[in-house]
Amino acid sequence: MRLGEAIKVALDAIWAHKLRSFLTLLGIIIGVMTVILVVMGIEGFNAYFNDRIADLGANAFAVRKFGFVTSWEDFIKQNKRNKDITFDDLHAILENPRRRYVRDAAAEVMTVGQVKYGAQTLQDVRIMGVSFNMGEIDRLEIAEGRYINREEEERSRAVCVVGADIVKEFFPGVDPLDREVRIAGLPFRIVGVAEEQGTIFGQPQDNFVIIPISTFRKVFSTRRSIGIRVAATSADEINRAVDEVRMVLRARRHLKYDEEDNFGIITAEAINSFREKMLGTIQMATIGLASIALVVGGIVIMNIMLVSVTERTREIGIRKSVGARQRDILLQFLSESVTLALIGGAIGILLAYGLGRLAASVFEIRMELPVDWTLLAVAIAGSVGLISGVYPAYKAARLDPVEALRAE
Repeated sequence: MRLGEAIKVALDAIWAHKLRSFLTLLGIIIGVMTVILVVMGIEGFNAYFNDRIADLGANAFAVRKFGFVTSWEDFIKQNKRNKDITFDDLHAILENPRRRYVRDAAAEVMTVGQVKYGAQTLQDVRIMGVSFNMGEIDRLEIAEGRYINREEEERSRAVCVVGADIVKEFFPGVDPLDREVRIAGLPFRIVGVAEEQGTIFGQPQDNFVIIPISTFRKVFSTRRSIGIRVAATSADEINRAVDEVRMVLRARRHLKYDEEDNFGIITAEAINSFREKMLGTIQMATIGLASIALVVGGIVIMNIMLVSVTERTREIGIRKSVGARQRDILLQFLSESVTLALIGGAIGILLAYGLGRLAASVFEIRMELPVDWTLLAVAIAGSVGLISGVYPAYKAARLDPVEALRAE
């Protein structure tokens, strides 16, 4: 028997017992759908994390007083050891005579406070002071107006760029440019509006104002550590730029070769590595638990195929008596179990994709279905069908034709 003929016989058998075939398919459909939905959620989270959290800007990384803090003990250790990041550090990075891989660097600092417009007040607004060139490093896009310029930073002008939430609250349906809001009781003229960023894990990201860092230092305390955002010359040179910055800061702090850094350098790669360390095991365990449904589906197929062999004993005897070989019977029943599993896998993928799109629109979460996982799901479904059908097919192939013809 050829493979094409075996598949046709399998499809005829499946169609002849529609209800039983459907109930058999349910196990594989639910198993594949569950695994794919879990993978879509994980891949969506990873893509969202990369785009919204790990993205520090165009080929950029950050220098902070603290690196990654994974425990209270680690925080205490870093707090005792690490020194504040200062403007002198920023100038040293930019004025390094051996500078080769650092394209640019900008300072940033943040606090939380009130922003007012007329009688309206917004609480817990992120107030960020930045260097004028942060606009060329940060991933923030300007929707209206412009970013802070060099002259405004050098002269400590009272100007600001506001987030979309500020505009929605204070200026619905009104052009916000050149209007004044009050920050720390002082009037600031709006020169730009940032593009809406949405939320991260349910936390709004558009409730902020950006002012020149020189103005920030006048209005708020100057005795605080700043952050430095560093842009490498290209994506391929980020690691070399990191080494370049690390050498400058270690030299400034007179650290010996065997002493740890007393500052933190945070890259997108390090953020993703930290995420993998914290969530990788949980993600794999979740996929493993979801895969149990596939195992159950395989058991269902094996059970139904054993029933099918018992019901079709006489048919098997007739086929053998007219010349069918053991391998023909084996191929027939294996084709049926694999076909069942593949149909169930395909339906499961389609249902998972539809439910994933629905969840993404209703709950405003990101769901991604990678092609490699789709192909893997189909392969796994086929493998489950193959493995589940081996014993029933072997049992059918080993039937004695004389005894099979006597079956009622």
